[in-house]
Amino acid sequence: MTLRKFVVFLLLVVLASGAAAEPAAPGKNTLIVLAYHDVRDDVRGDADRDPDAISSDRLVSHFDWLRANGYHIVSLEQVVAASHGGAALPDHPVLLTFDDGLRSFYTRVYPLLRAYRYPAVAALVGAWIDMPDGKTMPYNGSTCDRSCFITWDQVKEIQSSGLVEFASHSYDLHHGIDGNPQGSQPPAAVTARYFADSKNYEDEAAYGARIRADMKKSADEIEAQTGHRPRAIVWPYGAYNLVATKIAAEEGMSVSMSLDDALPTLDPSHTIPRLLISDNIDAIHLAWLMRHPPRVDPIRAVQVDLDYIYDPDPVQQDANLSKLLDRIKRMHPTQVWLQAYADPDGDGVADAVYFPNRHLPMRADLYSRVEWQLRTRAGVQVFAWLPVMAFRFPDGAKLPALGAGDAKDKDHFRLAPWDPKVRAMIGDVYEDLARHADSAGILFSDDAYLRDTDKLGPWAGDSATQRTQRLVDFTKELAERVRRWRPLVLTARNIYARPIVDPKAEGWFAQSLQAFVAAYDVTAVMAMPQLDNESPSDAWFRRLLASVKAQPGALDRTLFEVATEDWTRKQPIPSATIAHRLRLLQTGGALHLGYYPDDFLKDHPKLKTIRPAISAADYPYPLPDR
Repeated sequence: MTLRKFVVFLLLVVLASGAAAEPAAPGKNTLIVLAYHDVRDDVRGDADRDPDAISSDRLVSHFDWLRANGYHIVSLEQVVAASHGGAALPDHPVLLTFDDGLRSFYTRVYPLLRAYRYPAVAALVGAWIDMPDGKTMPYNGSTCDRSCFITWDQVKEIQSSGLVEFASHSYDLHHGIDGNPQGSQPPAAVTARYFADSKNYEDEAAYGARIRADMKKSADEIEAQTGHRPRAIVWPYGAYNLVATKIAAEEGMSVSMSLDDALPTLDPSHTIPRLLISDNIDAIHLAWLMRHPPRVDPIRAVQVDLDYIYDPDPVQQDANLSKLLDRIKRMHPTQVWLQAYADPDGDGVADAVYFPNRHLPMRADLYSRVEWQLRTRAGVQVFAWLPVMAFRFPDGAKLPALGAGDAKDKDHFRLAPWDPKVRAMIGDVYEDLARHADSAGILFSDDAYLRDTDKLGPWAGDSATQRTQRLVDFTKELAERVRRWRPLVLTARNIYARPIVDPKAEGWFAQSLQAFVAAYDVTAVMAMPQLDNESPSDAWFRRLLASVKAQPGALDRTLFEVATEDWTRKQPIPSATIAHRLRLLQTGGALHLGYYPDDFLKDHPKLKTIRPAISAADYPYPLPDR
């Protein structure tokens, strides 16, 4: 019996044994929202040209399974009422949604909804319904013309049934737009458009006006055709931000829906995440998707210097990027932590950045392109790596700093985080990054520490614990600036090893594992003994791991990042040694692993050696073109 067949057999056993029982996790009062797309009779499983299509018989099996297992299909009206303090939802509530306004919603879905008496939400793209005869467009691996989509007459017929509530899927935002000079095409609803003619970006006012015009046109048209103004916006590709959701609410669409592997809360101010149904899954896999409890998946992170990609020669820069993409696809980590600032002198201070912003020189408009390529071509999450305080603004002499910042100062040059202007300017940089790139997370760099000898200003009288919390609060403030544009962004922060193995050292760092684990999604321990002038022995790594284990729950949120360079000797660490340290940590119980830096130009660490220690892929590893 193959592994795949064995897993399916186990699922069957589990489901069969629990068929008469109440559904497992999530709880019986937790709403689940399912997102469907096209329904066809000729879907060819996970090899189909449209990965989001489902066959008619599979959809019937989903409906049957939901009914047989005690789930109650609810309407959007019930959800809205419950979220505003009205009648509670029934046990095991499920909301069905169907995106894109495809013709199959009328020919296949609507008859099934009537047969089962199931309510649903259908999200319409106005520009697709209004497509003139003779025009075509690409759609999920096919070419579509007007006949692919529902008509307004069919919408009116469905509306009269009372089963379906129509939502906006935008009027014409279901596509990508130029997001940088290189032509990356991120979603139109959340992207500051790049204008090649003028070589500049859409500012916030112009962005807001574009989104408002689209939201109003969509809502007005649906209201004119159905007699009901839509109250829900279903964001194309699930991509949204707080600016756009505010505009949609002002146009009458106070309910916001995205795509996310999460369960919604009945908070009317929150966007509702939906579980995407793809790969034509059967009822068994639907059961797993809906019932599986939250789990912690291992992270395999590779930290990359964008300075290695940058080159004034665009041809060489493209070649450098190709090398990185090929390496990451072969290696198959889960995340890349990508430098977003320029640091060619290696002092850890941002004198320039790789994205448009208000305050710092832009060395090149490069971050968004590399992030997009890594995400769409290599299939990894990308975290933007930025300093917290180590910035040199052009008018930096006017801003207070923590130290002298001269050659005698062995610490990073860091601006004073207690100063309101410093906080505002650094926050601007973080927000500008978020406006121009859709990073999965933010990595707060290793410059976020405080010494007793620093110029601490109003923080001078604080205890070590208070200083630790002040820096945590500052990073949370920066994260909130980011979340205005990227609400789902995750946070990670570097922590030195010494305050972990010796908690008394918190006074010399303003860092605490306990505080970090509580504050961030990931705490990235710099498992780099040379930073503490320690011998890089196996015993040192075991002692560090034991110290993390001693904190309840810390392993689930702590990543151990090993060095690939010995900065004290200014030479690379052998690839076999790096792999050994990663395996040592993993066998000792570490869940999340990473390393820094990855020198993809020189193949260090060597791909053949490091891949078994850092890859998240099953063996054999996928080829680069897969």
